[in-house]
Amino acid sequence: MNSDDYETLPTDNVVTHMIAGAIAGVMEHCVMYPLDSVKTRMQSLTTSGTEGIGETLLRMVRHEGLLRPVRGMSAMVVGAGPSHALYFSSYEYLKNTLTQYTSSHRYHTLVYGASGCIATLIHDGFMNPAEVVKQRMQMTNSPYKSALRCVQHIYQSEGLAAFYRSYTTQLTMNVPFQSIHFVVYELSQKVINEDGVYNPPAHMASGALAGGVAAAVTTPLDVCKTLLNTQQSGAATGLVEAFKTVYRLGGSAGYFRGLQARVMYQMPATAICWSTYEFFKYLLGSATEVRLVPAPNTVLAEENDSKAEASAARTNEVHSEKYNLKSRELPAMSGAGLYGSISFNTMHKADYRQKDSILDIAHT
Repeated sequence: MNSDDYETLPTDNVVTHMIAGAIAGVMEHCVMYPLDSVKTRMQSLTTSGTEGIGETLLRMVRHEGLLRPVRGMSAMVVGAGPSHALYFSSYEYLKNTLTQYTSSHRYHTLVYGASGCIATLIHDGFMNPAEVVKQRMQMTNSPYKSALRCVQHIYQSEGLAAFYRSYTTQLTMNVPFQSIHFVVYELSQKVINEDGVYNPPAHMASGALAGGVAAAVTTPLDVCKTLLNTQQSGAATGLVEAFKTVYRLGGSAGYFRGLQARVMYQMPATAICWSTYEFFKYLLGSATEVRLVPAPNTVLAEENDSKAEASAARTNEVHSEKYNLKSRELPAMSGAGLYGSISFNTMHKADYRQKDSILDIAHT
């Protein structure tokens, strides 16, 4: 399909990015939360590490109740909303700003990675305490019944520093993770979505590929992060000590505990996150434009007042201009399940930004 038939999304609206990012973050973590609980259990050094994903999930439900895999989800909802709002808005702003100052498209891949790194620093500052609470509640025989009680107990017994004990490890993991994530996503879009059009299957496939590759590469760091977040004695206080502890208790194979679960979690999670983000970015952008479009055959008047320094005379000029505008139609969506295809039919003429960026999405 010709890319001229599509319209790129408005990306200069920070509020739109923040709302779309918050919704995408909450959707990503809530939908995939049970598998995230399984991943945490499999990475824990207190378990055998030989059980598979299905066996671990069934054991959780059988011995701890049907709702055990979703315990701690409220902490992720509170943390994922603001962190992803800042994450996506800062990434979009940095990416669009930096690409304007690059003389060649060959440097855009570097721009994507750098923008993802900076956005990660902001994201993890809000997300790390939520990760600590979430993983404490996901552990075997966790004594916490609610996220609030978990927060109170950690603060009273271990202090505020416990919420950021794994922050440096989190950054050490997430900076390369997000750099790989964004670079793979942008590059895969160039291959499977050359015209930069709105293509939900392409966004899902690119997101899944980017999440899977980044998750596999950074699994050893994720195991160390889990150790730092879940230990209550504080024996390991940094990344180096966490690496030593993992090797002492699990050997070289210990660094890849839960690899399968982590990849299986990240692939659909990033697919959901990107497709949800792009959809709500379009939807919110469309609603904003509809409110700003005048009614058909509306006469707009503009008064220009000019004052002369040497006289007290005032001249009022009224300019009227008639527009024949059609209201923008909101998208009609039809889907076949969560991973089904989504189609949009919209008539547009406005072009909000250049179509050089991979994340620009256009619609017929």
